[in-house]
Amino acid sequence: MLNTSHAINATINEIYHQESRSVLATLIRLLRDFDLAEEALHDAFIAALAQWPTEGVPHNPRAWLVSAGRFKAIDHLRRRALFNKSLAGIALELESSVSDSEDWLNDSIEDDQLKLIFTCCHPSLSSEAQLALTLREVCGLTTEEIARAFLATPSTIAQRIVRAKNKIRDAAIPYEIPAPYEFPERLASVLHTLYLLFNEGYSASSGETLTRQHLTQEAIRLGRLLLALIPQAEVMGLLGLMLVQESRSFARTNEQGDLITLEHQDRRLWNHQQLAEASQLIQRALSMGGFGVYSVQAAIAAVHAEAPSYAETDWAEIVGLYDLLMRLSPSPVVELNRAVALSMRDGAGAGLQVIEAINARGELQDYYLLHAARAEFYRQLGQVDLAKLAYEQSLRLTQQEPERRFLVGKLASL
Repeated sequence: MLNTSHAINATINEIYHQESRSVLATLIRLLRDFDLAEEALHDAFIAALAQWPTEGVPHNPRAWLVSAGRFKAIDHLRRRALFNKSLAGIALELESSVSDSEDWLNDSIEDDQLKLIFTCCHPSLSSEAQLALTLREVCGLTTEEIARAFLATPSTIAQRIVRAKNKIRDAAIPYEIPAPYEFPERLASVLHTLYLLFNEGYSASSGETLTRQHLTQEAIRLGRLLLALIPQAEVMGLLGLMLVQESRSFARTNEQGDLITLEHQDRRLWNHQQLAEASQLIQRALSMGGFGVYSVQAAIAAVHAEAPSYAETDWAEIVGLYDLLMRLSPSPVVELNRAVALSMRDGAGAGLQVIEAINARGELQDYYLLHAARAEFYRQLGQVDLAKLAYEQSLRLTQQEPERRFLVGKLASL
C-alpha cells in the first residue's frame, strides 16, 4: 500500500508538471480571475493528494482537477461571502454558468492556453507587463526566474505582474481569442510569447535538467493552433524554428543528462520526419511576403540541420543569414551568435574581435554564453590563462546544472 501511495504521489507530481498550466488556463476562463484561479489550482492538487491514493487516479486527470478547482473556488467565495455579501452572487453565477458537461476538453481552435496568451498580450498592457505575466501564468516560471531573465529584482517583477492582473480585471479585458481585425496589434506579442515559452523548455533558465520538454511540446502545439488561426509567414517561420530545434532533443544530452553540443551530436538521433515538416514550413514562410526574424532564425537552424556533419556546415550562408537578421532586428545576442558563425568561417580571431567589441560596450556582462564563447576563442588561440578566466566568469553566471557541469569539464580540459 505504501508503494502504491508513493507511486500515485509521483504520478500527481508528474501531472502537475505536465498539466498545471493547462488546468490553470481553463480555471482562469471559468473563474475570470487570475488570483482565484491560482488558488483553485493549488486546492485541486491538494485534493488530489488526499483522494487519489485511496480512490485511484481518475481516467481524465485534467478534467477532474478543473472540476475540483472550480468547486473549491465556489466554496471559497461562499465562505468569504459571510463578510462580503456581493461574493455570494458571484459564487452563484459561477456555479450556474457551467454545467456538468464541461467544455474544457474541447480541442478546437478555441484553446484555453491560446486564449490566455492573447489575454496576457492585450495592447493595453505594457510590453514588460505582457512578458512578465505570460512567463508567470503560461510558462509557470517563478518570480525569481523571471527577475533573472529581466535583470530586475523579484519585487519589481511581482509588482509588474500584480498591476497587469489588476488592469485585466479593472478594464474587464475579455478572456478570448480576438476578432481577426485585432490580430495585427497582438500577433507580435503572441509570437514572442510562444518563442519565450519554447526557449524556456529548450534550455531551462535554471534547474537540474537542460530541458523542460513539456514546455517545448506545448509551445509547438500552440504554434500549430495559431497557424490554423493566422496562416502568415512569421507564424510558419516560428513553428518551423521550434520543430527544427525540438527535432534534436534526444541528441542534446547523454544518459547522465550531460550537455552534448551540436558539434558532437549523433545526427542519426534527430527526428528527421520533424525536420522534413519544418523544412516545408520554412520554405513556405520565406517564399511569402512579410517574413521576419523568426523565419530567418528558422532558416539558420535549417542550414545547420541540413548539413551532413558539423564540419560540412555552410558557415558562409549562416553568416549571411545573421547579417540579414542584424538588419531586421539588431541586438547584442544576435551579434554574439553571428560572431560564433564568423569564427567558423574566418577563424577564432575574427569571432573574438566581435565579441570583445560587445564586451567593451558593457553589453551582455551577465550573459554566461558571452563569456563561454570568449573562453572558447581564447582556448583555440592558445591563450589558456584568459580562457580560464572567461570560463570561470561564465560558470559564476550559469543557473543550470548541466551547463555548469559542461563548463567545469571545459575548465578541467585546460
